[in-house]
Amino acid sequence: MEPKEIKKFGTMAGVFTPTFLTILGVIMYIRQPWVVGNGGVIGALLIILVATAITFSTALSLSSITTNIRIGSGGAFSLISQSLGLEIGGAIGIPFFFSQAIAVAMYIFGFREGLQSILPNFSPLILDLLVFSLVMAIAFISTSFAFKIQYAIMAIIILSIFSIVGGLFDHPLNHDFTWFGDYPGSKDNNFGGSSFWHVFAVFFPAVTGVMAGANMSGDLKDPRKSIPLGTISAVIITTLVYIGLIFVAALLASPKELVENYNVFIDKAFYSPIVLAGLLGATLSSALASFVGAPRILLALGEKRILPKSEFLSKTNKKGEPFNAMMITAVIVVFGLSLRDLNTIAPLITMFFMITYAMVNIVALIEQSLSLPSFRPTLKISILVPLIGAFSSLTVMFIINAAVALVSLILIVFFYYYLVKKKLKSGAGDSRSGLFTALAAWATKKTTELSPTREVRSWRPDLLIPVTAPKEIRRSFKLIESIVEPKGSIKFMAVKNLDKDIDDKLINFLREVSLRLKSKNIACSYTFVSGIDLAETLKISMQSLNAAFFKPNTLFISVNGDEKLHETYRKLIEVAKLNKYGVLLYVPFENVGLSLEKDITLWLKDFPPAWKVNYNLNNNDLAILTALLLKKNWQGNLIVNVAMDHIGISSQEDIDLLHDLVRFPVKSKIRLYAPKSELELLIANTTDINIMPIADTTEISDMLKIVGFSRTSAIFCLDSENENALV
Repeated sequence: MEPKEIKKFGTMAGVFTPTFLTILGVIMYIRQPWVVGNGGVIGALLIILVATAITFSTALSLSSITTNIRIGSGGAFSLISQSLGLEIGGAIGIPFFFSQAIAVAMYIFGFREGLQSILPNFSPLILDLLVFSLVMAIAFISTSFAFKIQYAIMAIIILSIFSIVGGLFDHPLNHDFTWFGDYPGSKDNNFGGSSFWHVFAVFFPAVTGVMAGANMSGDLKDPRKSIPLGTISAVIITTLVYIGLIFVAALLASPKELVENYNVFIDKAFYSPIVLAGLLGATLSSALASFVGAPRILLALGEKRILPKSEFLSKTNKKGEPFNAMMITAVIVVFGLSLRDLNTIAPLITMFFMITYAMVNIVALIEQSLSLPSFRPTLKISILVPLIGAFSSLTVMFIINAAVALVSLILIVFFYYYLVKKKLKSGAGDSRSGLFTALAAWATKKTTELSPTREVRSWRPDLLIPVTAPKEIRRSFKLIESIVEPKGSIKFMAVKNLDKDIDDKLINFLREVSLRLKSKNIACSYTFVSGIDLAETLKISMQSLNAAFFKPNTLFISVNGDEKLHETYRKLIEVAKLNKYGVLLYVPFENVGLSLEKDITLWLKDFPPAWKVNYNLNNNDLAILTALLLKKNWQGNLIVNVAMDHIGISSQEDIDLLHDLVRFPVKSKIRLYAPKSELELLIANTTDINIMPIADTTEISDMLKIVGFSRTSAIFCLDSENENALV
């Protein structure tokens, strides 16, 4: 038996109708006259224009991005996730879903208030439950049936608007317009006064239905076409309706009547029953649109494995309806109904809507600013549109209620960090890499303008590590990790012979090593270079890397006892010096390696005569910096042995000054020693690793002898002149 084809919706049913009906809601019927009474005609116009400017810019941003991507289910959640990643998309999507679900309860309360004028003796709770049962029944039959019901409701609302306008021909008109109102307030505050922004806050929820159609993105035949066309046309038409009704309200009643009587549009309509039916239909359609849309957001969150029990949430029935998500949404709506008074959390719901609008505009702003070739929307908008939308949304949040706005943002941050810890993986990419690449490019340009060469103050260990076989890394991996953690970087350069294929074992090994380092937030990459001679190949590679700003600064080599390689090591050191790279030569002692990774002994010598004046430590900087990094990452003990001479270091005062300038950790032990006793001290020392500078006359064989005498692994360091341990 073939599976039943899932019903998909077009522009009219899937986008325009739910958006149109959600915007033209209860506020139009019972609060717009009050807005005109408070602000006057000009004030009301400003309120509506500011409110619709936010939603219209959001609609344009939403539409522009939709014409550039293949939007999935979840509407704004899908859009934000595809641009800024699942973490930010989920952090916005989770509260947005709860807002949509709780909003159903708010619309039901509005429907019940209108219904009580007809059935005053019925229990409000019973009426709420009956209305919600009706909404659930319509939605659970099918989304298609729900949309068919909305066609009937839309017809009633259109007739009710004509009836309100018809009241102009059936009642005496008020020609004495109040252009600028004095904001007397409302009967709820005993007309104790109001303000432009207070009235704005009351009106603004009227225009927050701009996402109603986008929430259905997963159920549309052609979302790329339907969302822009349906959303923008609905916003334009409803804006014109609201503007027209300002003048209708001003003509139907005096400012005093407008602020005292919330039901002016009903009482002074040409046919009042149809307006009351429109009020009931508007709240019912808004509740229906939200109850149909909210489960789609939850379904999308489940499909991306963002929430617990995601597999359960992402299931659909044979009709393609998100049945499980609808049941969860129903539970949340019942919880909202049980609160009886949503005034305490209604501002929070508004804030989550505003944050979602702001993020949609921010996504459009980022996509436009990056100017990537992949951003080719068929609906092009000025960059000012998302800029205005994002700024206005965030500003209005704090104007309406700064405390609630702050709480909303804190909750978003909480959800974000929760999702970051989940380490979500998306099959599709997003724009974050492009964003950070653009930021990196900008930062590089600015840094180069400030200083063409890298400043010694910004030095960190960026290692270039030549590799010919996995064993070279295995024996030094823990040491490498300890040197670069937490902010260093590693570039592995695997060198292969021209006449040989790349070893599969080496490929797999480098991939695993790279993944492990990246799991610890250490920047790591690897590449393969063909060449006959290791030193010559590395020389060419270093020269190529010199053109890059973010290039390695230190060559790391793991030395073994094979005498055939000594000449190669010597050449590598010369290549590094030529290209101004530092050098770290790690010589492990037999199979002991790094022992307990606790005690570090640093050997310093050959200080120049004027080091106290010009702060130049000669070839000791890299050794000092490496020792400090190991001490920090091992949480170990540091012993500093300074060779005494009559040119650079000759007294305890010099040692104290060096301690102060380098800022050695407090418990570090710094002591002078006579150079002739160095071998004796090396043999007697019980450290886990020795760190010492490479002298000009030091050969690889000498390094091996030192390690053999001391029976301790060692790192031999050569400065690049781009390090300074005293800054």
